[in-house]
Amino acid sequence: MSMSLLEKFYSGDIQALSRLISEVENQSNGYQKIITAIYPKTGQAYKLGITGPPGAGKSSLVDVLVSQLVQERNKVGIIAVDPTSPFSGGAFLGDRIRMQNLSGKEEVFIRSMASRGSLGGLSATTFEACLILDAFGKDLIILETVGVGQIELEVAQHSDTMVVVLSPESGDSIQAFKAGLMEIGDIFVVNKSDREGAARLVVQLNMSLESKRKSEKWGYPVLSTTATTGQGVNELLQSLKQHRDFLHQQGLLAQRRKLQVKSQLQKVLENQIKLSVSNRFKSDLDWERLAEEIYQKKETPYSLADKILQSWRS
Repeated sequence: MSMSLLEKFYSGDIQALSRLISEVENQSNGYQKIITAIYPKTGQAYKLGITGPPGAGKSSLVDVLVSQLVQERNKVGIIAVDPTSPFSGGAFLGDRIRMQNLSGKEEVFIRSMASRGSLGGLSATTFEACLILDAFGKDLIILETVGVGQIELEVAQHSDTMVVVLSPESGDSIQAFKAGLMEIGDIFVVNKSDREGAARLVVQLNMSLESKRKSEKWGYPVLSTTATTGQGVNELLQSLKQHRDFLHQQGLLAQRRKLQVKSQLQKVLENQIKLSVSNRFKSDLDWERLAEEIYQKKETPYSLADKILQSWRS
């Protein structure tokens, strides 16, 4: 990483922004130095997480929502995490295709990132990409998770406000709530509300949220939208502003961000340990001999693992 690249980045150069995110996403040599260099300039952007089952229309909703935010002079960064292509290792679907209204708007930067096997629905380097967009001067960063039918709880560890998007035909929706989506959502959206079953889903959601509303100060709104027509998007925008104000008034924003940092510190430590262990795997172990000992029943995988760890500790 040259200093000229950072200088271009700080001057607002989009190509420099894109290149820095690529360096981090590919975990190139020196990517940690990039984060160290920009870190003092982070902490200003607000992070909005958007998750939900596949087919709920998350990208279409982001498209119309951001179009309205831009009209209010917001600078927005979007990280849309797609499934990983088995051939290139890159993002498979390319959410930018589904956000056509935003293409060409200089206030908006859209990046599709590959999940690369991450089970939480986000790319492993999502947090770092958020930091780069934050340091670049974006007011709002939207994290849209991959929709592959998994419960994508990890996004909540990165977001200030969490939106769960559902549609009437997503038959696994209520089962998904039971598995955890109801716990992480701050705002719930029934998209494609012009379709049959939308009103019933709104009622079910409101019933499920009754106990949370009684025990907490936030109202957990359930909204109806139709992204293709823009119906309900103004109400969603108002709810987002209200939740942000609520977090500030209750002193909860700092609390959430400390949890985000704690989560990231844990991930960085895990990655460093994995890297250290991986390097030792390559240099320290005679795999053929170890495998033979297990095959001959002289050892078990557990007994050998204990011995290897003990030798490393000493």
